[in-house]
Amino acid sequence: MSGWLVIAGLGPGDPDLMTPEVSRALAEATDVVGYIPYVARVAERPGLRLHASDNRVELDRSRHALEMAAEGRRVVVVSSGDPGVFAMAAAVFEAVEAGPANWRVLDIRVAPGITAMLAAAARAGAPLGHDFCAINLSDNLKPWALIEKRLRLAVEADFAMAFYNPRSKSRPEGFAKTLDILKEACGDNRPVIFARAVSTPEEEIRVVPLTDTRPEMADMRTMVIVGASNTRIITRDGAPIVYTPRSMEA
Repeated sequence: MSGWLVIAGLGPGDPDLMTPEVSRALAEATDVVGYIPYVARVAERPGLRLHASDNRVELDRSRHALEMAAEGRRVVVVSSGDPGVFAMAAAVFEAVEAGPANWRVLDIRVAPGITAMLAAAARAGAPLGHDFCAINLSDNLKPWALIEKRLRLAVEADFAMAFYNPRSKSRPEGFAKTLDILKEACGDNRPVIFARAVSTPEEEIRVVPLTDTRPEMADMRTMVIVGASNTRIITRDGAPIVYTPRSMEA
């Protein structure tokens, strides 16, 4: 049996938002590897082994997956959203670079998925319709000083901004500092989208002016999107439409 490894994105939550490519890989897999809640989204079946692990062991998880693929198993490493966006694809390739030579000749593929950022933007309208950036607000793998620098530069460049991992229980102060920086640096009342648990039964979308934002509006299941200076709101019955025009005057 010839082994392979697919690094797959399961999408934001709704099974309808999982790509056919990912579904095929899961149907052919002998082993699924990933963070506990993501592996729990994969249906059990005869002949499939599920290997769930904690959140901060990405390299160990990657090495385990590569070892199994080298033994001839068909392995899928799962992430939520897209595996190349703050997720497992980079960890697997880091392990390949540092690992034995035979890992470099393995059949390794990345199967993209719909990110939380894109799913949240679609629910709200088109807030990422012009230039934008994505920033992971977790300081587990980078210092807070770097996050603050990137926040200020993103405001200076007038990007719309999408924030992953905004507010953890162990480090809630980071998002409070983020909002303080934005309120000071932006100097306006642009819309902020709080999109929690998008595409799941717990989904909640709120559009709040920047000056009215509070840290407790977000948690780790929330995608936060901050508009650019020209992001607009169309009011209507029901939820407003938030969009950023594709053109911008010099």
